[in-house]
Amino acid sequence: MKKSVFMVLSVLVIAAMLASCAPAATPAPATQAPTKAPEKQLVFAAVVKSIAFNWFKRLEEGVLQFGKDYGVKAFMEGPSQVDSAQQVAIIENLIAQGVDAICNVPYGVPENEPAQKKAMDAGIIVIGHEAATAKEGTLHYDVEAFDNCAYGEEMMKELAKRTGEEGKYIQFVGSLTNASHNEWQDCAKAYAEKNYPKMQFIAKYESKEDMEVAYNTMKDVLRTHPDIKGVLGSAAGDVVGAGRAIEEAGLQDKIAVVGTSITSYAGELLKTGAVDLAMAWDPATAGYACMVVAYKLIKGEKITDGMDLGVPGYEKIILRKGVNGVPVIYGSAWIKIDASNMDKYPF
Repeated sequence: MKKSVFMVLSVLVIAAMLASCAPAATPAPATQAPTKAPEKQLVFAAVVKSIAFNWFKRLEEGVLQFGKDYGVKAFMEGPSQVDSAQQVAIIENLIAQGVDAICNVPYGVPENEPAQKKAMDAGIIVIGHEAATAKEGTLHYDVEAFDNCAYGEEMMKELAKRTGEEGKYIQFVGSLTNASHNEWQDCAKAYAEKNYPKMQFIAKYESKEDMEVAYNTMKDVLRTHPDIKGVLGSAAGDVVGAGRAIEEAGLQDKIAVVGTSITSYAGELLKTGAVDLAMAWDPATAGYACMVVAYKLIKGEKITDGMDLGVPGYEKIILRKGVNGVPVIYGSAWIKIDASNMDKYPF
């Protein structure tokens, strides 16, 4: 009996020892959800006529703010001096980098079109600004702060008001191939011919976006046409160059100067009366709006007439076909700056 009990106990002890030596069972691996690859950050570039201009430094503020608001890598590039060939080279480089979108402000619209089309063919969204006359297929959209013809007519109304609706006047454009500048001035001239028969158009001059060119041209005009009564400017420095020449000649009370500019350029001349009125739009909101349009297209949204881009001055856009077929987005964002309100527009 004792022997049997001993044998049973021995068997149990040995079994327990074997169990303790056995390797532990490996638990089944927990099921893990597949890791989602992080979404690639979008890269947007603005290309401008020249990074040296205060106008485009202000536009860059809007581009950078868009990048922060939308989580996009956004930046601005441009030549140190206005030059279409350099703009084209910059666009070619951005194509090679594989950016997602380009907002281009061309110095010369036709000169930039081949590079823009190449970018589109590479799958890049290309939005223009100040390029309403671009050919169809060279931009997805062009963004304008306002209807260009209406802006030119408004410019002429302001000039006529200050000249008594009579006398000789001249026009400046940054480039003879700049779409917006020429549309403004052509519509201004047409409006004068229809409404102010006593106003006499003398000539349209190319400033090459250079204040010194406008300054020297104005000095020549004063020698050739000492009875000149009015000046219209398109590039931001046109009225500044012309105003300087007029002020030096002591004629600021006899010649009216109206045109596109901003306070940081024309402020001192607005104070002295050498420039009567600066008309403009905020370049920052224009740059921001360009980027928003590109973003919406990348996200598959459709741009429609009357839509709100969520940008001041672009809350109810007008969508039309440009003269050469490119779809053009118009805001209602022009501003008028004179000595009485220039503190409201410190850029």
